[in-house]
Amino acid sequence: MRADRELLRDLIAMTPGMVTRPGRGRREAVIGAAESVTGPLPRSYRWWLAAYGEGSLHGRPLATVEPVPGLGEPGLTDRWSGGDRLWFHEDDDHERYGFALDRAADGEWPVVVRGPFTDEEQPFADSFAGFLTVWAARAAGLREGPNPAVARLWRATPGLRLPDGGILHGPHVFRARNDAWEVRRYAPHWVLVGEEGGGAGLFMRRHGRDRSSLYRLPPGALRDDPEDRGERLAPDLFAWLDRSTGPASG
Repeated sequence: MRADRELLRDLIAMTPGMVTRPGRGRREAVIGAAESVTGPLPRSYRWWLAAYGEGSLHGRPLATVEPVPGLGEPGLTDRWSGGDRLWFHEDDDHERYGFALDRAADGEWPVVVRGPFTDEEQPFADSFAGFLTVWAARAAGLREGPNPAVARLWRATPGLRLPDGGILHGPHVFRARNDAWEVRRYAPHWVLVGEEGGGAGLFMRRHGRDRSSLYRLPPGALRDDPEDRGERLAPDLFAWLDRSTGPASG
């Protein structure tokens, strides 16, 4: 699934602790020259370099590309060697985040995280865009997502625009939209995951056995359990996306 760049810009602008420097985007020549040293860079990371160039997460820098002083040869700054891993960020707990170079898919590399004391690593996101989205979700106290389906979406993109003008929400607006619908008051075991173009809410369970089915509820109808008052659209969020927008993983 490709990241929605418009929503990614919104997430970057709206997430506290995610800082960029306007006007520092890297020229194509610099990025291309860097790739002669590092090899091809992932699509969403390449986009971030061109759009922003520099940035940090809670004061810790994200790696960028620029000429290496004294060599005149562009490379990736603040990176750590690691064989088939290209590390681009280290947080305050000394956990390192890097691209898994041996798992490229559709122009992206998955992001893995490795702790400071062992070589054990865990998958973190499907792409650099997903890395920023999951980081924003954690910073907002949403963990990786409110349920497994939304967590899977956020590992690739900060939400998704729907063909009817609706949207699946990213972590940067998730709490605000759920507060606007008063979900905690009327349906505490559910979450509003998006809204259709006509204003209907898209709901999934936060708790319970079935946290994969997607329901539609008209505006103002959130007074009872969405399973009773709403329309079940699909048994799985991604199956519904496949029908609505084309293959969700393409």
